[in-house]
Amino acid sequence: MSAIASTRYGKVEGEEQPGLSVFKGIPFAAPPTGPRRWLPPEKPAPWSGTRDARKFGGVAPQLPMLLNALAAMVIDDPQTEDCLYLNVWTPAVDNRKRPVMVWIHGGAFAIGSGSQALYDGSTLARRGDVVLVTVNYRLGPLGFLRLADITNGKIPAGGNEGILDQIAALEWVRDNIAEFGGDPGNVTIFGESAGGMSVGTLLAAPAARGLFHKAIPQSGACHTGAPRERATRNAERIMSKLGASGADAIRALTPDQLLKGTLLADGKTPDPEFGMAYQPVIDGAVMPRAAFEIVSEGASSDVAIMVGSTLDEWKLFAPMDRGIAKLDRAGLAARLSRRMSPEAADKLISDYERARASHGASITPPDIFNALETDRIFRIPAVRLAEVHAQRRSRIHQYLFTWPSPAAGGMLGSCHALELGFVFGTNHIPGMPQFAGTGPIVERLATEMQDAWLAFARTGDPSCASLGAWPQYDAARRTTMILGAKSEAEEAPYDGERRAWDTLPASILGSL
Repeated sequence: MSAIASTRYGKVEGEEQPGLSVFKGIPFAAPPTGPRRWLPPEKPAPWSGTRDARKFGGVAPQLPMLLNALAAMVIDDPQTEDCLYLNVWTPAVDNRKRPVMVWIHGGAFAIGSGSQALYDGSTLARRGDVVLVTVNYRLGPLGFLRLADITNGKIPAGGNEGILDQIAALEWVRDNIAEFGGDPGNVTIFGESAGGMSVGTLLAAPAARGLFHKAIPQSGACHTGAPRERATRNAERIMSKLGASGADAIRALTPDQLLKGTLLADGKTPDPEFGMAYQPVIDGAVMPRAAFEIVSEGASSDVAIMVGSTLDEWKLFAPMDRGIAKLDRAGLAARLSRRMSPEAADKLISDYERARASHGASITPPDIFNALETDRIFRIPAVRLAEVHAQRRSRIHQYLFTWPSPAAGGMLGSCHALELGFVFGTNHIPGMPQFAGTGPIVERLATEMQDAWLAFARTGDPSCASLGAWPQYDAARRTTMILGAKSEAEEAPYDGERRAWDTLPASILGSL
């Protein structure tokens, strides 16, 4: 059985499934290839007849890195610069005006796609009677490499081409989603990790205004963005490594060559000198100023936000850094002193020792380091976003996901990305039972989270029958929904750790 829908560019033929119509590989922009490489996205060319939309489109060129560690994250679709496609799951191609949820995948702005099995939209679309959209965007050196300065404008890339792709996808949703049974006046964007950071960026980007009405940044918020000068230095170093000087030589580089620009000589290992080399750029145009600064001044104050993180985000990455397990207090202080004064580092460690001891958590240097990185990159940016949104009496809810992974003997804790299978209802697919666990508690938590995400997308309030009332966040109570073995609203959880960051600059938050 097939399903037919019309877009402004032509008809598409998807697949009919029980209670669902699925459309894959719909182009939302022209292929960013050849002379379009490193340019803002353009509208797709119309087509005649009916386009086959039963297979996913190509995905952005990328290195495999962590993806192969989890079967649910593996990407089998061909990698190609022709990657600007989206996918739609809808209960019916009709005029019902259902809530629309647009997913922006994570992956450090360098890996991932909207077609990964973990993000299958079937469960959410069926369960909530919503239209679910997943999107691709340009990644790494093709989506977040600022070349305008080092080429004197001959290559005008500002470093935000990936963000412009996301905006183009939202424009496509605005213009076409009604034909798929969705309501363009009720769009929720949500994403995790770099996807959550993208959501935070879109909250501030002038070109994204009015394209969405609710936002769920998961494990990422508004503190990620490279100053123009840093982005330009990164571009200089990358091109120096690749031996490319001048616009013509840079344009001649293949995607495979470009992807090696932040690797060590072995061509496999990330070069630590680059940190998070690819991220949105504060370019004065797409991003006029830092996203948090813009949001603090009231941008998107009319957008309902649900923001949160996992309890042990950094434990997913800790196994890649063998030095963490060997840290003593002096080594911990030395690591922190790369970002702050030795006095500030010592105070931060002491504050965490006291706060963690007060609720029975480990105070070993390795565990404190993991907690500090979890909070610095993920939880504190979420809290800061909740604070500024609450100040304007805007609709804001906060969560903390605490369910621990059984993988690796439990050493991962409630790590980064663990909540994804609960949100999408994909904990059953290969690899996920070992990562997320099984049993009645896992099933109950997945039900609660899906119901809350769907309720929020429908009304801007995540309260629902399975989870109960979810109060809004405010600076007085700091009410946060704990999502875990026992889900319940709690006032000011882990507040000692939160207060420890009060005197530290926002510039150290949000990215590597």
